[in-house]
Amino acid sequence: MPDIMIRHIDRLMAERIKVLAKERQWSINDVVLQALRHGLGVSESNNLLAENLRESRDLSDAVGHWDAGERAAFQEAMQALTVARSEQLAPLNRPVSELLE
Repeated sequence: MPDIMIRHIDRLMAERIKVLAKERQWSINDVVLQALRHGLGVSESNNLLAENLRESRDLSDAVGHWDAGERAAFQEAMQALTVARSEQLAPLNRPVSELLE
């Protein structure tokens, strides 16, 4: 396997790498390899590297999609919130017990 040298790692990133290595009882090299695998969208299974089924930047597969009706309902709710008066959203000077009734 080839070796790669990474230069100019900022202090915050170096500290995070060290903390993760200590928490997980891994070597610093293992933490960096895992971070690269995750960031590049590859996973290790049975010592074979394979691309993940989804792009690492594409969250739509993980969270799903809204159909047209759901999008319309969300837009309607957002529009209602933009015109609502603040006391309609959070009534002032009312006991919590009244709000729960």
